[in-house]
Amino acid sequence: MQSSRRLFLRGLASLASAAGTATAVSAQQDHSAHTAPNPASPSTTAPSSTAPTPAAVSSRRQADARVVEVITPDVPKMPWRMENGVKVFDISVEHVRTEFIPGRVVDAWGFNGSVPGPTIEVTEGDRVRLVVENKLPEPFSMHWHGIEVPIEMDGMPGISQEPIAPGGRFVYEFTLAQNGTFFYHSHMAMQEMMGLIGLFIIHPRRPHTPYVDRDFGLILQEWSILPNNTIPNTLAMEFNWLTINGKAGPATTPMLVKLGERVRIRIVNLGMDHHPMHMHGHQFTVTGTEGGRIQTTAYEPGNTVLVGVAQARDIEFVAKNAGDWHLHCHLPHHMMNQMASMVGPLMTSRANLARPGTMESGLGIHDGHALSDAAGTAFGRAVNVGAEAERSVANMPLSTQAQAGAQTRGAPNTGMFPGYPQDMFMTMDREVEKPETYGLRPGWTGGTMGMMTIIRVLTPEMFDRIQEIKAGRGAQ
Repeated sequence: MQSSRRLFLRGLASLASAAGTATAVSAQQDHSAHTAPNPASPSTTAPSSTAPTPAAVSSRRQADARVVEVITPDVPKMPWRMENGVKVFDISVEHVRTEFIPGRVVDAWGFNGSVPGPTIEVTEGDRVRLVVENKLPEPFSMHWHGIEVPIEMDGMPGISQEPIAPGGRFVYEFTLAQNGTFFYHSHMAMQEMMGLIGLFIIHPRRPHTPYVDRDFGLILQEWSILPNNTIPNTLAMEFNWLTINGKAGPATTPMLVKLGERVRIRIVNLGMDHHPMHMHGHQFTVTGTEGGRIQTTAYEPGNTVLVGVAQARDIEFVAKNAGDWHLHCHLPHHMMNQMASMVGPLMTSRANLARPGTMESGLGIHDGHALSDAAGTAFGRAVNVGAEAERSVANMPLSTQAQAGAQTRGAPNTGMFPGYPQDMFMTMDREVEKPETYGLRPGWTGGTMGMMTIIRVLTPEMFDRIQEIKAGRGAQ
């Protein structure tokens, strides 16, 4: 009897020991999923709760390798330095002379010589210090859009801090407890319209699944710039230049991916208009917003996503269809550059005399009494008196003789169609030529204007060929 009792207790002890071992192994596996290994000191002992198994180490390293760098075409990365465990960024707020397309010079405001500002790319859990120097002739304050920070770091002038005086500096410092697509920008309203915005990408500690092979970041902006001027009119409510990462099509640099890769594109909008961004050739799912990753598996397929003002949208898709595919805002006026009032039958009257509608009046600059009928829009943007003033009396603001001549030249029956002319197809392939445009169909630039860019889904051979050209190892 006593012998049997001892055997029974001994058996319980064995079961308890086995259960404890299983629990320790299980705990180790859970732990390894969240703790990065130390490559300098690989484990040489038996598995334990503090020593990841070789398989777990390998899995973690593979996961780390899947956190891919975000590519921001036409926009540089912001450099940083490490000081006592803090990533330090130096940010200069300043005038920047840039070009939307070759020859179209713009005097904008930006960060560190770039419009938009350089992309900040960090990791969840990092502590960052951002030293902002104001080189503008007026006060400035920086806001970290969507990032949860202490109130004194929020950048709201008059609330969380005093504005940074011209020539002054302010140091922002905080720890990043989120991941996703965020951005930084001036919190002075008109300064936003001068270009003061940049991407702030926070990678997760562990990459989201399914993993992506390519990751891109795009910023959408709008500008109102009068002819023969270089300074944006920040008071205007209508816009004639639309840019992606500071460039208007066809100067926007195409995004290159390999056939079969999974691609993420992060789109941020800081302007006055919402932008329905449409992608050709593929369906995508929206996986993130300016608040972070969407926590659902019920993703809905689509090919157009509305990116509202002050919003971010992450889209993901598998590049399964080879070709050169447009990604663009689908608002018709946003697919043009430098719209002018000589498109279509735009004529108004003053003192019973015909006069052409002017770009200045269309963009909000008037002479005479601001409320007079003569100050009504000449740009097709009103629905009452202004629209009534725009009668289809001419195809262009030309003299009678010139109108008659225009109707007899050009395409057959030119001038017999009310509203002619509308769209123009103008190619400038050579002016915007770069490695990323290698192999595009001749004349591709004629159909790429405004807020438009291209996703090139390439064979591995073509992708590698373009990389060789970019590296200077091959001729175009």
